[in-house]
Amino acid sequence: MARKNSNVSLQLTRRHFFDSCGVGLGKIALSGLLSGALANSATATARQNPLAPRPPHFAPKAKQVIHLFMAGAPSQLDLFDYKRELVKLEGKPLPPSVIGDQRYAFIRPDAGVLGPRFKFSQHGQCGAELSEVLPHLARVVDDVCFVRSLRTDQFNHAPAQIFLNTGFAQPGRPSLGSWVVYGLGCETQDLPAFVVMSTGSGISGGAANWSSGFLPTVYNGVRFRNQGDPILNVSSPVGFDAELQRETLGLVEKFNRRRMEVEGDPEIATRIAAYEMAFRLQTSAPELTDLRSEGQATLDLYGCDPEKPSFARACLLARRMIERGVRFVNIYHEGWDAHSDVSGNLRKNCGATDQACAALVQDLKQRGLLDETLVIWGGEFGRTPMVESNPALGRSLGRDHHPQAFTMWLAGGGVRPGFTLGATDDLGFHIAERPVHVYDLQATILHLLGFDHERLTFHHAGRDFRLTDVHGAVVPEILA
Repeated sequence: MARKNSNVSLQLTRRHFFDSCGVGLGKIALSGLLSGALANSATATARQNPLAPRPPHFAPKAKQVIHLFMAGAPSQLDLFDYKRELVKLEGKPLPPSVIGDQRYAFIRPDAGVLGPRFKFSQHGQCGAELSEVLPHLARVVDDVCFVRSLRTDQFNHAPAQIFLNTGFAQPGRPSLGSWVVYGLGCETQDLPAFVVMSTGSGISGGAANWSSGFLPTVYNGVRFRNQGDPILNVSSPVGFDAELQRETLGLVEKFNRRRMEVEGDPEIATRIAAYEMAFRLQTSAPELTDLRSEGQATLDLYGCDPEKPSFARACLLARRMIERGVRFVNIYHEGWDAHSDVSGNLRKNCGATDQACAALVQDLKQRGLLDETLVIWGGEFGRTPMVESNPALGRSLGRDHHPQAFTMWLAGGGVRPGFTLGATDDLGFHIAERPVHVYDLQATILHLLGFDHERLTFHHAGRDFRLTDVHGAVVPEILA
């Protein structure tokens, strides 16, 4: 089912021209344009409630998504993709035939191999091989699907993060979360449909990662803060009681709806929805973030101190959001960019995230939510098998960016559990089995949510756009 708008920007331009020219023909044309727009019931419904639940193209496996974005790019060679050949070749340069014409910003052409920094062992009935710094993921490995053969077109952090989220390397396109909410709407009126949380010091791609792009801004991700009020100004100022606020909002809504009848601008519907959501959030947001209702066993499972911001707290909040009908949750954990001391970097970041990631999968499963919730884990690209060592920059025993091959994992939501897809060569440099492009991953995520990625479109600037641009194919091997 292709979802198109009604050339709203084009109609607005014509409407303003005809309205200002002051001739009868203009008024007639205006009337025709308005009646044509109102004839489209889907558009009229969207104007009244742009976040109303909508059916997908076919029966979905997943109904909501939790995307755990490891910004900075974790080293797949030290976590998921053990290479015995790298152990043998440690310190020796890779053959020139392997590297080809690939150039790296911080690695010399004759840089030596850096072997895996940790011990690996097999886990679960599926026998997946994991690093020793992922002991908690090892407990739920039979619920997880690993894709070891991902590749991307982008080499640097910001473009690669934006590309994985939006299908385009530059800001301005709708994010995955925005596309999902645009297609499905939302099942809650008390919380945002698309929530973003961050547990690090900054995200290279910034807000472009969760932007609605050229979609109406009602589909934008809403950033939650780690401390204090989850959203700025969610608390009313002193002396401004609920009754006065409700009367004020009612008057503003009345004026906005009158203007929307004249303009037909979806951004006015966004404004109305934002005012209403802000009012409801004053009750729902504090209730959501008050973790005192969670039992101690659950807090211990996640490793969560409810009074302190952490990745564990964000994961527990994500589960609570899913229970309350939020459609898409992004959690960004930054800091994986290990140009130096990859071993120390991974110990720190896995120590901060591994327990909570595994707990999220386990908790969703025991509550009967995993089958309908798709969990995604991974970064924007991989890391090199060659060492990065630059005394001038104070770097040693690190790894550079590697877009040719990296690993992500998925769980729940119709994904095949206890399965590993794809493989890299003996040196972890090139994909050897079943390449999966970022576009293919995006197409598969939409498929699990009940969408044909070629039909979920939005008409903008004279043509239909989609998340996967003109690329992408569903990866059937990882479907349950």
